[in-house]
Amino acid sequence: MSYRLLQFLCVLLPTLLIGGFEYVRHDFLLHSLSMETGNLYITILTFVLSLLFSAWMFRIIKAMNEKLVNEQSKRAVYEERERLARELHDGIAQSIFFMNIKLKQGDMEAASRALSTIDSHVRQAIFNLRSEPEIDDSINSRITKWLSEWSSMTAVEVEEDSQIPPNFFTTKEEIQIFAIIQEAFANIRKHAEASKAAIIIRETENGWQLRINDNGRGIDSSKKSSRQYGLTMMQERSKQLGAILTIRDSEFSGTEIIVTKEDH
Repeated sequence: MSYRLLQFLCVLLPTLLIGGFEYVRHDFLLHSLSMETGNLYITILTFVLSLLFSAWMFRIIKAMNEKLVNEQSKRAVYEERERLARELHDGIAQSIFFMNIKLKQGDMEAASRALSTIDSHVRQAIFNLRSEPEIDDSINSRITKWLSEWSSMTAVEVEEDSQIPPNFFTTKEEIQIFAIIQEAFANIRKHAEASKAAIIIRETENGWQLRINDNGRGIDSSKKSSRQYGLTMMQERSKQLGAILTIRDSEFSGTEIIVTKEDH
């Protein structure tokens, strides 16, 4: 039902019903219905009709708004997937070009690293690109599914602790947070040599916090440049969320990534 039709019904129905009752009362019921009784009836009729009409109208508006929100959410998911596809294409193209150069130079170790990078790009994108968007699927269940698949591929044990209530994040926020998680765990797989990892997502007094850590070898400053692209992507996504990204050595071993958002 269009907004123009709803607007037309809002004007027409109350006018016809209430005006029609007044016409019938004055022309046919005036001799048998006193003015006071008629006024009482028209008040009750107006109340009942207003109640029924508003309930019907708001039910229609709510359904239309829910449909609009779902369409916007689907569009946001598809737009993010298109962006991921472009990133995947660009990343693979650059890695293939780099690998081709290193093969011509006889640098097999560098070529092997480039091949590993291509594999990482593909694996990271598969989860996002292979299935239809599930709008009603919560971020907690999406993360759990993805981590289960990631753990089975890498043999790294993952401990998950999520204390975020349903619908806490907007769809766009979920997309950014999920991408940060993917990038962080891609770095764990490629660089950390870890056997265990943990992810904690919690609502705080003024916002939320995401923590990811592993028991690997920590950040090697001499090889930090090889992670620069991933770190830059996480920093950019954190910035879009209005959050602060912190990367540091874990208290015990390995690396800890913290994304904190505080609403002021």
